[in-house]
Amino acid sequence: MDGGLDIALVQLRTPATADAGLAHAEPLIRQAASEGARLILTPEGTNLLEQRRDLRSAALSSEGEDAAVIGLRRLAAELGVWLLIGSAIVRSDRQGEDRAANRSLLVGPDGAILARYDKLHVFDVDLPNGETYRESAGVRPGDGAAVAKTPWGRLGLSVCYDIRFPHLYRQLAKAGARMIAVPAAFTAPTGEAHWEVLLRARAIETGAFILAPAQGGLHEDGRRTWGRSTVVSPWGEVLARADHDEPCIVKAKLDMEAVNRARAAIPSLLHDRDFAPVS
Repeated sequence: MDGGLDIALVQLRTPATADAGLAHAEPLIRQAASEGARLILTPEGTNLLEQRRDLRSAALSSEGEDAAVIGLRRLAAELGVWLLIGSAIVRSDRQGEDRAANRSLLVGPDGAILARYDKLHVFDVDLPNGETYRESAGVRPGDGAAVAKTPWGRLGLSVCYDIRFPHLYRQLAKAGARMIAVPAAFTAPTGEAHWEVLLRARAIETGAFILAPAQGGLHEDGRRTWGRSTVVSPWGEVLARADHDEPCIVKAKLDMEAVNRARAAIPSLLHDRDFAPVS
């Protein structure tokens, strides 16, 4: 389509409240739109990043009342762009659930929410450097995958730790995804070791563009995230990336025919075989 799709990844260092999160993200989104991006993607936790349970509980709102979600929907409509809010940490809408949802929201150029996806895989790990994370203590995992229609082809939705589960990405590709978003707040140790290789692997396996906007730097709650927002082609080439963890914009132009070329060259999505389970 008309020479390709101009996209922008917005790398953030999100504060601990939704009002501050909106104020942090808005200027970068405006800049991305002014420079021609038609699809703009932000990271995991775009509205707020706060892992201290009491402070996060006080900061949480429902999706419909969250100041950042409301403000970003209005901004998408004002700018006339497609905006993926990589995720917003919002109160769960499930009856009797006191944990939050880590929810990715695709917003159309009229400000309407066109797709929702709650992060399937929550980050419960004990890292070799002594850091411990129990995302499940405060976040309810989702229970379904999501692929959204856009003017440029289907967009598969995922969030951060999902990247370590390749079967999800294969299912997204088989459901028609030609682009897959991986908004993230990767820890610094795991990001340095695994971020780029996982993104490239998922692109190669699916023959899809991988669009990975990230959080970066030292946050108010004490966590440090890796940054290095990255765009990967369906052939596994890094098309654009940040080489740091400062807030910034990463721009790329996507040739959507590259998906067809990659999948024709190596049609592995057509070659699944049933096999006996390991005993």
